[in-house]
Amino acid sequence: MVGRIREQSIQEVREKAHIEDVVSQYVTLRRAGAGSMKGLCPFHDEKTPSFNVNTSRGFFHCFGCGEGGDVIAFVMKIDGLSFAEAVERLADKAGVQLQREEGDDRPERRGPSRGKLVEAHKLAQEFYAEQLAGPDALVARQFLAERDFDRDAAEHFGVGFSPREGEALVRHLRGRGFTLDELVAGGLAGVSSRGGRSAYDKFRGRLMWPIREPGGDVIGFGARRLFDDDRIEAKYLNTAETSIYRKSQVLYGIDLARKEMARTSRAVIVEGYTDVMACHLAGVTTAVATCGTAFGDDHAKVLRRFMADRDQFHGEVVFTFDGDAAGQAAALKAFQGDQNFVSQTYVAVEPDGLDPCDLRIKKGDEAVRELVSGRQPLYSFVLRNVVSKYDLARADSRVDAVREAAGLVASVRDRAKVTAFAQEISRLVGADIDTNAVLAEVRRAGSRRGSSHGQGRQQRPTAPAGQTSAPAESQQPPMPHPRDPRFGVERETLKLVIQHPVVIGRTTAEVGVDDFTHPLYRAVWALVAAAGGPGAGAADSGWAARLRDAAPDARVAGMVAELAVEPLPTSREPDAAYVLEHVVRLLELTDLRRIAEVKSRLQRADAAADPEGYDRLFAELARLEQHRRSLRDRVVSD
Repeated sequence: MVGRIREQSIQEVREKAHIEDVVSQYVTLRRAGAGSMKGLCPFHDEKTPSFNVNTSRGFFHCFGCGEGGDVIAFVMKIDGLSFAEAVERLADKAGVQLQREEGDDRPERRGPSRGKLVEAHKLAQEFYAEQLAGPDALVARQFLAERDFDRDAAEHFGVGFSPREGEALVRHLRGRGFTLDELVAGGLAGVSSRGGRSAYDKFRGRLMWPIREPGGDVIGFGARRLFDDDRIEAKYLNTAETSIYRKSQVLYGIDLARKEMARTSRAVIVEGYTDVMACHLAGVTTAVATCGTAFGDDHAKVLRRFMADRDQFHGEVVFTFDGDAAGQAAALKAFQGDQNFVSQTYVAVEPDGLDPCDLRIKKGDEAVRELVSGRQPLYSFVLRNVVSKYDLARADSRVDAVREAAGLVASVRDRAKVTAFAQEISRLVGADIDTNAVLAEVRRAGSRRGSSHGQGRQQRPTAPAGQTSAPAESQQPPMPHPRDPRFGVERETLKLVIQHPVVIGRTTAEVGVDDFTHPLYRAVWALVAAAGGPGAGAADSGWAARLRDAAPDARVAGMVAELAVEPLPTSREPDAAYVLEHVVRLLELTDLRRIAEVKSRLQRADAAADPEGYDRLFAELARLEQHRRSLRDRVVSD
């Protein structure tokens, strides 16, 4: 069997797969100091960025959820891969030829590797694009031309055509060395059991759009019906769920829109592939669309990461909906998920019911841009639609309108928005309905909602009979606050040791575990000492990861991750003088603690009864004072 990956190859992957490049495919990062970047965590929902990346040490850590590690750990977590799969994927991206050891200790693969599936989709996209120029794709080219998409547009978006014969792609990819199992696992082929195990193309005779990850890898396809004799009635088909394609998390066009999203903090959500094309060609280059499913919470998380969604006065999320019943239902669903965003949410509805693609055909690019710029607040659009169903000339209908609208507002988790929504309902209903009356109805609706779901609320779990509960958090040393002045010098020194071991040199030769007073900082220094001291990390690109992997428990590992990414309180690259100042201050504080202890013992000592003991204490005090002065002299002379 193939042996496991050699450690030397793993180290080469860590060195060449730059963590900022990898993380930036999933998260919009902004500079946060020398060698440090910050963004919204991709592993939990947050409003304020707490996800930090240290580019010089190749390490990440989230101060919100505690996730951290090196570039390999990030890929494992974000894409659900094993260690070996993550290394293989990064090696492929970084151009590293992996070397393996002989042996049979490599874990058995649970299916085709991600790298294989991505490569198959890349070649499939190229194949479909080539077929678009052939004689059999005339109908596909006509479809594009009727929507004012020329050849350049098709090439820009990677649009192609799947041959009608049924086995063309399978033959092409089998000829390139892919197995049938790999094609089936990737959703590119199916298998018929009739007359033996024969394969067929999943997409036949359709216009093809490649669905890409933010980093540009093709992971699936959207396919549009073109021919009346197509045995599949559905107008659009999308790749089925695979190990690399999850429809609840993919957005068509995100690879093209992500940079502009980060720059403008705006996202435009449209309903289809041609709408995305029309928007981008018209200049609305932040447009994306879901792929065969409604916009959901996971889609919102993807957008928030790239928008750096943290400022309600700056960011915008604009939904485009048809004005019909289906569009109103979609707007209602979007409103119910409004609390997923910090940014303001809007809706853009074309008066004649045209989607962006049809609007561009009939009225031009400027009309598409005006559609988006003429957006209106999402809550206003939804509440207006609710209220418009009632005859507001009747008192009882006005009450019914308020009740339905209030029930909708009661579902909003962001309580800061409730008053504004109540004011909007009061304005829309008018007459004798004021904001306080609406708020009272919202509270009643909330109470009804709470009582109806009360039995479903989770209670704090209790330990089963005969078992003791896990140790209380208070029984463990508390995690030190990053700005706790009692441990400030200890924390800054350890950050230097982990982030800049090259600069540390031999400066820490006198430092020992007793120079750290917080238990977790002591534990981190113990890891450093066990690894050979700071000098051992000078030429080790995986220094921080090695320390974290050697941690005895999750708390110490988390502390290593924090120290590896937390920015230093300086805008310049730390030099020897900067390091020396921190190390000397750390040693000086140890001297001060010992001086205070010796003075206390001197005060309790009886010089007459034990003159030798008293003299030893006095000599120790003098030695400590001399050592402290010599430390300060080192800083001055340097």
